[in-house]
Amino acid sequence: MRPTRSPIRHAATLAVGGALVVGTLIGAPAHAAPAASPDTAAALAAELGDRSAGSYIDASGKSVVTVTDAAAARKVSNAGATVKYVARGAAELNRATADLERSAKIPGTAWWSDPVTNQVVVSVDSTVTGAKLERVKAAAARANGAVRIEAEAGVLSTRISGGQAIYAGGGGRCSLGFNVRSGSTYYFLTAGHCTNISSSWYSNSAQTALIGTRTGTSFPGNDYGIVRHSNSANAAGNVYLYNGSYRDITGAGNASVGQAVQRSGSTTGLRSGSVTATNATVNYAEGSVSGLIRTNVCAEPGDSGGSLFAGSTALGLTSGGSGNCRTGGTTFFQPVTEALSRYGVSVF
Repeated sequence: MRPTRSPIRHAATLAVGGALVVGTLIGAPAHAAPAASPDTAAALAAELGDRSAGSYIDASGKSVVTVTDAAAARKVSNAGATVKYVARGAAELNRATADLERSAKIPGTAWWSDPVTNQVVVSVDSTVTGAKLERVKAAAARANGAVRIEAEAGVLSTRISGGQAIYAGGGGRCSLGFNVRSGSTYYFLTAGHCTNISSSWYSNSAQTALIGTRTGTSFPGNDYGIVRHSNSANAAGNVYLYNGSYRDITGAGNASVGQAVQRSGSTTGLRSGSVTATNATVNYAEGSVSGLIRTNVCAEPGDSGGSLFAGSTALGLTSGGSGNCRTGGTTFFQPVTEALSRYGVSVF
C-alpha cells in the first residue's frame, strides 16, 4: 500500500469482576458470571497458554475462548465467556508458524492463526506461483492439518492510504492516522512505510503548508511512524468520517477477531468491516511486518497510514493489503497501541 496517515484510538473494556447477590436466604440460586468482554477473553486465552488457541467474537457478539481440556473449559465458563473445544493448542500452531517463518517467507504471502477453525492460515497472492507456491505447499503438508492455504485476490502491497491526506516532501500521499500528544507536545501517527519517504510532511500537494517533521519511523518489521506538529493548533483528537462530520477518539485498545471496525482514508473515505485475524505476518516486497490486524475492510493507494477504529477507540494504522473498494479485498493494520507505547504518546 502507498503511504497514508490517520490516527486511530482504541478503548479497552474491562469486565465486571463479580455479581452482587442481594439478601441472605440460604440456598439462594447461584448467579451466572457477567458476560466476558473481548479483552477479558483474550487475557484468559493468554493465561491458559497451550491449553487454548485464542479467542474471538462470534456472530451473536459473545466472547468465545478456545480450550483443549475440561479444566480450562471450567475456568473460561466461570469467567463468563463461551467455551469452544479445539484439537490444537497454541504450541502446535506456534510450531507451524515457526516453520513458515523458516521456509516460506516469500513476498506475496501472509499468515495468521485462525481461532475459529483452529488452524494457521497462509494466504498467497497472484505472484506466488511455481517453485514459490510449492515451498508453501510443502510447509503446509508438514503441519499435518494445522495449516491451510488460501488464495489472496490481487497483489499484497503497501500501496494503500487513511484519514485526511498528508503529502510527503519530494512527492507521495498518505493518510493521517491519529493525532497524539506527550504533555504539551503534539504529534501524529501514520504508517512507517510512509514516514520512511520523507522527514517533512504537508497538508497540500503543492507542499506549501508544512504540518510537521518526522521524529521516528519503523518499517519493515513494524509499520508505524511519528511526526511532530509544527503548530499544535493543527492537531485534533478526532477522525474525519467523509460525510462532513468527525468521530471523537477518546482511547486506544487492542482489536479482537470478529469485532466490527471502520477505516478512514484519503482515497476511499470511510469504510466498514470486521477483524478477521490478529498477530498476522505479511511478507511485502519491501520486507516482512509481523503482529498486524487483518480485516475484510477495503482500501486503495493513498489510504496508507489512515485510522482503524471502533466507536471512539483507536485500533490501528493502515499498512497494506490486496484488492480495492470496487471488488473488495483484505487490508492489514499496524496495532496503534504498539506505536503509542514505543513513542510514549497518547490519544486525546
